[in-house]
Amino acid sequence: MLVKREIKTGLSTTGWFFINCVGSCDCLEAKDRGLTLAMTLQAINDVKIAGKTAIPTGLYEVEKYFSPDHNAWVPTLMKVLGFGYVEIHKGNFQKDTKGCFLLGTDKGVDEVLNSADAIHNFYPQVFAALKRGEGVWITFL
Repeated sequence: MLVKREIKTGLSTTGWFFINCVGSCDCLEAKDRGLTLAMTLQAINDVKIAGKTAIPTGLYEVEKYFSPDHNAWVPTLMKVLGFGYVEIHKGNFQKDTKGCFLLGTDKGVDEVLNSADAIHNFYPQVFAALKRGEGVWITFL
């Protein structure tokens, strides 16, 4: 999977989410503060604002995790330096991200639309791949 960040504002980052090189849906994260996976933990912590910072660019493994916040199983990005439990969950606005990654069927300024529909289509795909024992990875550009 691939996230191509397109629009960066003072509040959020929106882009396009691809599965197997095919455009799947729109996506929303918190503000991009220029973090990369190559940075040290100290450098990330010097820039990061909790709940208001986009995921560092890089490649991450995805696993299934039971989220107490959402009372449901969600895909979670593993080993995101300086972050804990980065989930892919529904939400429409930057305030809903809490540092996580949101999906939608369309986007506007600082928002994605119809997030529940996008999640409803995405979760079965990723959970089926994980159940088959396939490695699931996502790259943030």
